[in-house]
Amino acid sequence: MGLLDGRVALVTGGGRGIGAGISRRLASEGATLAINYSRGAEEAEEVRRDIVAAGGRAKTYQASVADYPATRAMVDAVVADFGFVDILVNNAGIASKGRAVAETDAAEVEKLLAVHAVGGHQLAAAVLPSMRMRGRGDIVFVSSVATSHFSGNGAPYNMGKAAMEALAYTLAKEERHNGIHVNIAAPGLVETDMGVRLARSMHGKREMENLRELDAKSPFGRVCQPNDVAEVILWFCSAGAGYVTGQRIECDGGGAISSY
Repeated sequence: MGLLDGRVALVTGGGRGIGAGISRRLASEGATLAINYSRGAEEAEEVRRDIVAAGGRAKTYQASVADYPATRAMVDAVVADFGFVDILVNNAGIASKGRAVAETDAAEVEKLLAVHAVGGHQLAAAVLPSMRMRGRGDIVFVSSVATSHFSGNGAPYNMGKAAMEALAYTLAKEERHNGIHVNIAAPGLVETDMGVRLARSMHGKREMENLRELDAKSPFGRVCQPNDVAEVILWFCSAGAGYVTGQRIECDGGGAISSY
């Protein structure tokens, strides 16, 4: 028996990076997976094949979370295929360009808000009708420790994640009486393609192949992995978190132990 037997999880950006780790981990505990992707159809299909090969159920769905009609149509398709959605993981995200406010145009800000905040808002609205009928529902937003620090040269990203968290806290209060839990997982630097690009930019290591080069200076002797974040999300969706909502857990090993 798995922790999530009989449940249906929609994971945005579920075919690569952190999202792939989340998809595989939830499926390993019995959830049926709806794997959303915007780009990277082959990667999403690989995750689907892995889940099916392990005895699970999964299907891929293409839609940009910034295309609100497309994501609503996607939710309709998932419900038609599997009957309902009772877990939504708002994981899809993009990075900003690392420029100061004075050098950032409105289009970049609007794009980051559309993906991180408005997209999550519209997806939550789309899944709520079926989720409210299930007795228990879970919506988890994948944010970032960026909202704890608000570092310079990242206003669009900081704004997008901060708005996402405001949505999560509000939704937790609105949907509690419907048995729906809403929580936030906030990773630090994670070993993904995006994480490598970020580390190259932050630390000037253009030749860096992967983040394992930073293991020695990372908490617990290793860089955070997608599965570390997936374990936090699994717990949020499990019976162990049956009395937990409106909470935020940072998954960064307690923060940097020294400068890289």
